[in-house]
Amino acid sequence: MSAASCLLTEHQFLCSICLDVFTDPVSTPCGHNFCKTCITEHWNINVPYQCPNCKEVFYSKPELRVNTFISEMAAQFRQSAQQKASSSSSEQQAAKPGEVPCDVCTGTKVKALKSCLVCLASYCETHLEPHLTASRLKRHQLIDPVENLEGRMCTKHDKLLELFCKTDQMCVCMLCTVSDHKTHDVVPLKEEYEGKKAELGKTEAETQQMIQKRRLKIQEIKRSVELSKEDADREIAGGVQVFSALKESVERSQAELIDTIKEKQRETEKQAEGFIKELEQEISELKKRSSEVEQLSRSEDHLHLLQRFPSLNAAPPTKDWTEVSVRPPSYEGSVVRAVSQVEETLSKQMKKLLAEAELKRVQQYAVDVTLDPDTASPYLILSDDRKQVKHGDEKKNLPDNPDRFDPCVMVLSKQSFSSGRFYYEVQVKEKTDWDLGVARESINRKGNITQSPQKGFWMIWLRNENQYNALAGPSVRLSLKSQPEKVGVFVDYEEGLVSFYDVDAAALIYSFTGCCFTEKLYPYFCPCVNKGGKNSAPLIISPVNHTE
Repeated sequence: MSAASCLLTEHQFLCSICLDVFTDPVSTPCGHNFCKTCITEHWNINVPYQCPNCKEVFYSKPELRVNTFISEMAAQFRQSAQQKASSSSSEQQAAKPGEVPCDVCTGTKVKALKSCLVCLASYCETHLEPHLTASRLKRHQLIDPVENLEGRMCTKHDKLLELFCKTDQMCVCMLCTVSDHKTHDVVPLKEEYEGKKAELGKTEAETQQMIQKRRLKIQEIKRSVELSKEDADREIAGGVQVFSALKESVERSQAELIDTIKEKQRETEKQAEGFIKELEQEISELKKRSSEVEQLSRSEDHLHLLQRFPSLNAAPPTKDWTEVSVRPPSYEGSVVRAVSQVEETLSKQMKKLLAEAELKRVQQYAVDVTLDPDTASPYLILSDDRKQVKHGDEKKNLPDNPDRFDPCVMVLSKQSFSSGRFYYEVQVKEKTDWDLGVARESINRKGNITQSPQKGFWMIWLRNENQYNALAGPSVRLSLKSQPEKVGVFVDYEEGLVSFYDVDAAALIYSFTGCCFTEKLYPYFCPCVNKGGKNSAPLIISPVNHTE
């Protein structure tokens, strides 16, 4: 019998109802074998009496007796399987904490390889073999090992949760669909799984996109901090330079004040020393005269005394010191005058230094600007590099596109700006008339054009060689100490600021403040008419040489 059992396969000893090795196997009249308990319970539920395998119906309940031969074979097979499992388990490592153990192993619990959703059990490599070889078990659904397989059963019907109710958003069993969820939208668990998995994929992609955006925002913030530090370092360096220059000026004025006071003191001391030297010389002469008089007065020689008396009795040649005095110089007001002078000097110097620092600050936002020929008036002549523009006497035959100025002799840059800061410089040397500034995209470009902030222009102009105005609506007359040969234009879009600078003098000409920009801004140029050659010089967009 032992030799014969070795020729039988494992699935031949499995009950087709419980899918386990026979316990008290019985045979039906049709020749199929089942566990006595399994077939009895099956027939108690299912009437009429029918074979679970071949579906043959018995009109009376068959008398079931234990098949001793199969029982002995099953017992021997069970013992052999247990020994094999015990031997295999000893060779395999025990399941570690966190790993799912095999539910069949009786000794050392080996790590499960798969879990069966039909048997609701987990199997190691050895005990999984029937599910891989037995034809009936092959139809079972195997998944990666999981714990708590009981949680996959319906608590109400004790059936596998293999469906999903979309109405109540919950997992249900087959019996639930004919009771509590009869009219609900129910789909197979796999179908809902695929849908939810796709949603998770979408969510994951959106999450990754959000992560990427936040990483970019971190880089943006870090870059802002770096730019802020660069600005701070630049401002500190500029501040140190300004205050160092002011400090040197104060120290120089202090030294000049001290030198002036000391010079006055030295002159006083020199005058006093001259008087003292002269007085001491007279005293020496008088002492000598006094000694001679004293000697003559003691003489007993009548003739000698009378002969010397006239020369000694006459007053010696001395200076009248009555009105002579040394008056200390007056220092009153010296400090006040010196401080006032320092204040005036510092004020001028400070304005100059601040203007230079301000110009240096805005020059860091220099951009490359070129002229746009599609906006240029037909009367204008542009250079090949699009950096110069001047007025020509004849009107060129150009397409009358909507962007072109006509007849006003104006032109915009190719570049536009809708955020941040930008700066550029234009040479206006040898011109008697010009317009410079920025204009918004929607300005009027045809016919007579009114230039003001309300009309979209922020600009200054020169007329008749020395009349400067800011077209602020109304126009503001500008008083400049010198005629600019190069004008710098700076715009801070968010701040609403447009400033004009005399680059060579490092002086602010005029600023439009509190502007509200909502459109693209374009650098704007107008060389004006050439006036028979008097204003023929071009406007030249110049490279920015940063102020040192």
